[in-house]
Amino acid sequence: MTEPAPTIDASAAPTDLDAVLGGVAPADVRVRFPPSPTGNLHVGNVRSALFNWAFARHFGGTMVLRVEDTDKARNTEDGLQNLLDSLSWLGLDPDEGPVQGGDYGPYIQSERTAIHTDVVERLLAADLAYRCFCTREEIEERETARPQGAPSGYDGHCRHLPADEVETKLRAHIPAVIRMRVRDDSIAFTDLVRGEVVFEGTHVPDYVIVRTNGEPLYTLVNPVDDALMRITHVLRGEDLLPSTPRQIVMYEALARLGIGSGRVPVFGHLPLVMGEGNRRLSKRDKGSGLLEYRQQGYLPEGLLNYLALLGWSIAEDRDVFSPDELAAAFDIRRVNPNPARFDPKKCEAINAAHIRLLPTPELTTRLMPYLVDAGVVADPPTPAQTELLAAATPLVQERINTLGDAVDLLAFLFVDDDALVISADAGLKPDAEPVLAAAEQAVATVEPFDHAAIEAALRAALVDGLGLKPRNAFGPVRAAVSGRRISPPLFESIELLGRESALTRIRAARAAIG
Repeated sequence: MTEPAPTIDASAAPTDLDAVLGGVAPADVRVRFPPSPTGNLHVGNVRSALFNWAFARHFGGTMVLRVEDTDKARNTEDGLQNLLDSLSWLGLDPDEGPVQGGDYGPYIQSERTAIHTDVVERLLAADLAYRCFCTREEIEERETARPQGAPSGYDGHCRHLPADEVETKLRAHIPAVIRMRVRDDSIAFTDLVRGEVVFEGTHVPDYVIVRTNGEPLYTLVNPVDDALMRITHVLRGEDLLPSTPRQIVMYEALARLGIGSGRVPVFGHLPLVMGEGNRRLSKRDKGSGLLEYRQQGYLPEGLLNYLALLGWSIAEDRDVFSPDELAAAFDIRRVNPNPARFDPKKCEAINAAHIRLLPTPELTTRLMPYLVDAGVVADPPTPAQTELLAAATPLVQERINTLGDAVDLLAFLFVDDDALVISADAGLKPDAEPVLAAAEQAVATVEPFDHAAIEAALRAALVDGLGLKPRNAFGPVRAAVSGRRISPPLFESIELLGRESALTRIRAARAAIG
């Protein structure tokens, strides 16, 4: 079925705070994040969770985590735990949910089956929903026979079946879905991001809420749970906009039955997150899953900062801010309705800025797990390794974009001298032997053994003594002590290695090229 296309008047977007709040007090704001436990959380979903979190925190309201796990085919065995771990890592901890509990549980949808079944029975009893016995083939046949230009979708064939005919079909075990009755007039609402949105009733046919096997669909359980959990605002992706009129129909039906809050939530449909080629970022695209960013060593505050910029800004001349600053400044009225493109380079740059802002001891703590996972340090690290990393952290804080970048840069400090491997691209050639010989003598005699004195001694020996340009003078030394063409600052690195270790490595490099 073709999704209904709405009429949108962006100029009618709410501008005053009362309209944004929709008649509730700030502290009574309740939003929800309703993911499915399908594995690796998509960054687009993370952005939705972030905006819901920021909206609730800004007003002092409540964020609810509701796990929508009724689609068994899509769920993964450890999906729920991955979801909870991801939100905890991000710092987007809900106020109510499967872990926190609350007054409106259960917060796992599959545990709410009895609730959904009861609501369906009440909808049928009130004639707000009805059983439909049409087969897919019958619906398609009637669709083909319609006059050109007639509205598409279900034609309401079973809408007015007499009660005795319904009973006869049920006794005959003829499969039936359950459909909602949709009113004929237009369905309108004011979207916090897109303004006035109107769907013509003729383009919103009666829709299925329960399959023939008795399984309830999203069109039933999502709005039912919203109503019962007294959700006041629904902030979600633009891709879900076409389903909104059906949800409004359900909210209104529930209100007539006295189920839940008795109100339709205020909607805000967030801009899509686009990938390469100006197409929507999908789960199959590289860089779309949260796990990738955790593994690479993105800071949660850095990633959240960048995701917030996908459709919103804190100020014209400011890109870097903390989650708390986001919550304090967040204004849904400033969300841009246009699609936002995910730029990996911009994301990395924002993350790098957050790394620079970290206190050095905290950065040391955050770096350590990546060195442990890479086998660079012991698990658990020895006191000496911890002390060495603390001393080395300032050397890389301005040079790394992710925590994972530090592994290759710092590994040479922790490896045994005789286990150091000089990479082929380090640029160490046989003609570097005189350079290393002079460097060996300088390192052996320099006093005191600190980076300032080491720099002065090497410059005197290599630049002044051999007449070399700094690049040609220090490149071979860097390769000898670190095994790499690029390393942390050379003189500070030699100081951290210590005189004996540095001399052992320089001599080994001389022997290798001699």
